[in-house]
Amino acid sequence: MPEATRPYNFSAGPATLPEPVLRRAAQEMLDWHGSGMGVMEMSHRGREFVSIAEAAESDLRQLLGVPARFRILFMQGGGLAENAIVPMNLSRGGQVDVVVTGAWSQKSAREASRYADVQVAASNEADGHTTLPTPAGWRLRTGAAYVHLCSNETIHGVEFHQLPDLSALGCDAPLVVDCSSHVLSRPMDWSRVGLAFAGAQKNIGPAGLTLVFVREDLLGHALPICPSAFDYRTVADNGSMFNTPPTYAIYIAGLVFQWIRDEGGVAALEARNIEKARLLYDAIDGSGGFYVNRVAVDCRSRMNVPFFLHDDRLNDAFLAQARERGLLQLKGHKSVGGMRASIYNAMPLRGVQALVDHLRDFARCHG
Repeated sequence: MPEATRPYNFSAGPATLPEPVLRRAAQEMLDWHGSGMGVMEMSHRGREFVSIAEAAESDLRQLLGVPARFRILFMQGGGLAENAIVPMNLSRGGQVDVVVTGAWSQKSAREASRYADVQVAASNEADGHTTLPTPAGWRLRTGAAYVHLCSNETIHGVEFHQLPDLSALGCDAPLVVDCSSHVLSRPMDWSRVGLAFAGAQKNIGPAGLTLVFVREDLLGHALPICPSAFDYRTVADNGSMFNTPPTYAIYIAGLVFQWIRDEGGVAALEARNIEKARLLYDAIDGSGGFYVNRVAVDCRSRMNVPFFLHDDRLNDAFLAQARERGLLQLKGHKSVGGMRASIYNAMPLRGVQALVDHLRDFARCHG
């Protein structure tokens, strides 16, 4: 199918992938590089797959400028599992401070409380998760093992455009960042991070792969109850091969990393993402109230744009006409309603323009 006729998928995850990646994967499905095997058929310890995994890790490290003091782990379980795996590895059964800014950080706080003494250091719940609490006002405990935040809330559409500097707040605890829904959409300031994790199914590849970036000094502190396959030290010491990793997901992620490199790298994609987000937010804000985004302008997500029609009775018609125009998966999360457009790296500018055209045409017909 020619690229121009393919529908635009605005799903929040699993999400759209770059078409060149899908085409290459299709070409290599039955025979990877003359090996006589497809990637799904390979042993994870065979030289063919080992070369795929090593290239993927090397490309990822280069794209994000990950320092040598960080280990990159390919794991399973997604963000929900990491909500348990992180405290099992880092909390030492002590104190954990969590900044709650939406549904995902709420889940992180609840899960961590099974393994540690969790305090909500700051929350935007009173504002309906439409702002971000100023770091200077966070209540951080001296003895906390780490501070957790979700740097982009997929459901509520708020994003930390700059990670907080905990040392400037007088806090020496490492910062743990759930960056699942905007990883590789912008550079990462590793000087402010102790550990970052990301489910791949939003901005990198298929569901089943989770990336963990962990500073080496944080390895080796897992609780006795932590399963061996989730012990970061064990995973790191075995090159992410302690158990069978999600091989095909790693392969697709590696192709995405190559695509990002060919597109000019993370900086080039960030500039493109800023342009896409500006185009969509301008259309919403310029609709005269027909569409509304409730998130404060200074913390609007570039990746996940929730919005509401002024009259909910128009929702079904809006979605039906969007599907007719090849605009898919725009229904908002069931917990908040409305609409949501996820415009990850793989969403081209022309896809966002097609959505903006639909917004304007629909408002003109129903305004």
